Amino acid sequence: MLVTKLVVKGYNMIMTTSNLYVDGNTQRFPQELVNIGYDDLKTETLDTGRTYLDPEGNPYPSVTTVLKILSEEGIAKWRARVGEEEANRVSRVASTRGTQVHNILENYVSNVEDYLKDELPHNIQTFKDIQPIIDKNLQRVYAMEVPLYSKHLGIAGRVDLVGQWNGQESIIDWKTSRKLKKEEWVSGYYMQAAAYAVMWEERTGRPIKQLVVCIAGDEGPQVFISDRDKWIGQLKETIAEYKRRQMWPNQRK
Repeated sequence: MLVTKLVVKGYNMIMTTSNLYVDGNTQRFPQELVNIGYDDLKTETLDTGRTYLDPEGNPYPSVTTVLKILSEEGIAKWRARVGEEEANRVSRVASTRGTQVHNILENYVSNVEDYLKDELPHNIQTFKDIQPIIDKNLQRVYAMEVPLYSKHLGIAGRVDLVGQWNGQESIIDWKTSRKLKKEEWVSGYYMQAAAYAVMWEERTGRPIKQLVVCIAGDEGPQVFISDRDKWIGQLKETIAEYKRRQMWPNQRK
């Protein structure tokens, strides 16, 4: 059996092809980490958003930067309605909390032993609401927080999780929300996950069809599942519109 040393967030671990151990104890989620050929990608933050550089130095806009054009108009109206100061406050709170809950989820799936240490009670409760769903459906982990890029799509990004969900290899994306969402409201999330699926297949040769959006929310957890191919067309249209706006920034459809 292949055995290698691995360090994750300060914990000395031993990885095998079937299980991950910390201090001699079998952990929650078996890790079968896939080599994508590089350790990380450099990033640059420009006025237009975040850009990733591939190993040859070629720039790719981030998928989140590209998909922001889908919500620009709605966000602008909301900011005008509530005022810039309140909008900035709400955005900061949501961003901070989203990062904190995301870190709990990442540590939990990484098999970190003390994954709730120093976390806020509200964030812990939000995690505990979605924890049974993760325990029931996540069987294996192939990658976490890995930077990916697609020459075919011309975009890049950092995928939250690639793993086996309910028996199928999946792109799994963590989200947080104050309120419950309808599925028709998460098309952008699906397109983001579809982009990661294309990037993953280009980098590893392993196709993934299932997209899983896990939302840890104040009103309860939600999981939305869809097929990659359903969203590729809309994703490509959005990328084309983003590129058009970069060339002619004063024009809109």
